[in-house]
Amino acid sequence: MSTEPEFELPEPETDDAGALDAYSRIVIEVAESVTPHVAAIEMTSQRRNGQLRMGSGSAVVFTGDGYMLTNAHVVAGIQTGRAVFANGKQSDVELIGADPLSDLAVVRGLKSTPPPAVLGNAETLRVGQLVIAVGNPLGLAGSVTAGVVSGLGRSIPVRAGEHRRVIEDVIQTDAALNPGNSGGALADTRGRIVGINTAVAGLGLGLAVPINTTTQRIIASLLRDGRVRRAYLGLVSTPIPLDASAVVRTGQKEGLRVVEVIAGSPAEQSGLQPGDLVISAQGRAVSSAESLQKLLFAEAIGEPFPLAVLRDGRILHIIAVPTEMS
Repeated sequence: MSTEPEFELPEPETDDAGALDAYSRIVIEVAESVTPHVAAIEMTSQRRNGQLRMGSGSAVVFTGDGYMLTNAHVVAGIQTGRAVFANGKQSDVELIGADPLSDLAVVRGLKSTPPPAVLGNAETLRVGQLVIAVGNPLGLAGSVTAGVVSGLGRSIPVRAGEHRRVIEDVIQTDAALNPGNSGGALADTRGRIVGINTAVAGLGLGLAVPINTTTQRIIASLLRDGRVRRAYLGLVSTPIPLDASAVVRTGQKEGLRVVEVIAGSPAEQSGLQPGDLVISAQGRAVSSAESLQKLLFAEAIGEPFPLAVLRDGRILHIIAVPTEMS
């Protein structure tokens, strides 16, 4: 009987193996380019009873003078903290502003920070597209996960204590996200930041706030004023294609299906109902959460907000009056 060790000869490389190598190379290249711009942040403040109040997550440097994007729920109203980068360097940070409705916040490093990441445009994303998440889940710095875009234009209700709100137009991905990933980067295959990850919805559901024209406007308001005045309707929606008869009647291919109407909200007071299909707002066609969100800034607060909806085969014209999002 032979005592020589047995070796298994490698299988000839297949097309699948070659594809896997290409996939791996893309993820490695993006991880190497994005990770230096992502920090682990810890926000702290002293309570009146002496206890320490804390929030932790990730943040992405997006300007040359040290401004960083993170999630509003990470900072949770805390004004100061510390950022730690992949190279071990640290910087104290201060809160510049936060917008709970979009779950975006801006903090600024008070010491030197790495150069900024390149911001992309989530409006170019397609379902099935490869994306890479970089953050600090469960305290594990510089962690990288990869997946695909599972859905676009999502509108997700979340609860914080007794308060309920809706995060509009999020990206859904199957890239694994856990507490600590919140505020980290979601990048495309060219290393451009197309979203800011949020784990606020819980384990097993990967969500990211998109970087697009609407969030660029939000970011500009946070940098300028430290807050964003937003009009609030209070509906949860998802984009859906219209059937053939609705396409003929409306002249558009998609609309927004109302999934839920928040109790006591302007949407409920206007008569909107779950199952309604919103096809226009202020006379403009709407086919995504973002197309509706673009109309809900400060100038819409307290003003008549006309909506056209399909219900039971009829087109109804409804007037809502948005309130200010507090």
